[in-house]
Amino acid sequence: MMKLYSKAALAAATLLTAVCPALSGQEKDRGVVELSVCFMREKPGYEEELGNQALMGTPVEILGKEGYWLKIKSPEPYVAWVNEMAVTLMDSLEVKSYIADPKYICVAKQSEIWTSPSSKSLRVCDLVQGDIVRIWYNDKGRPVKSGGCLGVILPSGRKGYVRAEDLQDFSSWAGSRQATADNVVNTAMSFNGAPYMWGGASSKAFDCSGLTRTAFLLNGVLLPRNASQQVHSGIEVNIDELKAALAVPGAPVTSFGDLQKGDLLFFGRKGADGRERITHVGLYIGGGRLIHSSHMVRINSLNPAEPDYYTGSTRLLKARRMCAPDGTPYTEPLIKDSPYYFSK
Repeated sequence: MMKLYSKAALAAATLLTAVCPALSGQEKDRGVVELSVCFMREKPGYEEELGNQALMGTPVEILGKEGYWLKIKSPEPYVAWVNEMAVTLMDSLEVKSYIADPKYICVAKQSEIWTSPSSKSLRVCDLVQGDIVRIWYNDKGRPVKSGGCLGVILPSGRKGYVRAEDLQDFSSWAGSRQATADNVVNTAMSFNGAPYMWGGASSKAFDCSGLTRTAFLLNGVLLPRNASQQVHSGIEVNIDELKAALAVPGAPVTSFGDLQKGDLLFFGRKGADGRERITHVGLYIGGGRLIHSSHMVRINSLNPAEPDYYTGSTRLLKARRMCAPDGTPYTEPLIKDSPYYFSK
């Protein structure tokens, strides 16, 4: 009789769950990026176009599934497809708990997580600058430290060790960021020579807007993902005089007008309908020069008289200033104020 009752109870519970999914617990329609760099593709398939990259520790929304591909929305926002192993699925309560947990951020260009506090041990995975991992606490409630390493926990719960100098407390790091012109330019310059990759937005490789977004992200400001979106951020900078000078073929440019170090420069074309289409962005570093990702991250001149003049297939259309001199963003949020990263 007991076995018959158990089967009946199980059948009833199954029926109730099917009719009312809420009885089975929260739906896992959220997740957190598990890989150092999550490749976000425009369609479900490894051969499909790369549209963006999301860093480890980034909370995302799950919008759909096809085979082993998940359709996700990242905070920028950006909607694309990733393989299911790239994201640890969570429900809304689990994500809230994850966001509230103390974390480290990777501040090294490249690092690694090991199974024990030794570079000779098995590697769990790699890390890149900007990756976020939870702090591993011991039984006494203290952060795990051993052999010059700190203990970390990945979104999935896997544990490991990272060189202490490669990590900083995430909350303290976010609170200390200042997106001043010098800081943003210095960050971008630190990636000079990195390879170009369409959709790249990590220290492994960049496209043009991936570089500018990362330069501001690592200084605490969350810009939109693409150049066509970034051009609507910040405040406009008047470059009419510069554009007029550049319109004269081969003429040297003697003044760069109102441009200031740290401004974003937007390039593109006018379509048949007369509307401007932004296709490229770079960061002004002063002295008539910019750093941008075009074939590789490199520095070019805006002066046609210079040998390294940027002769792309587009022309300079607009310039925007993202932050005030003290680093306060004009329009975009600070990472320390984002509900994707910190509980309020």
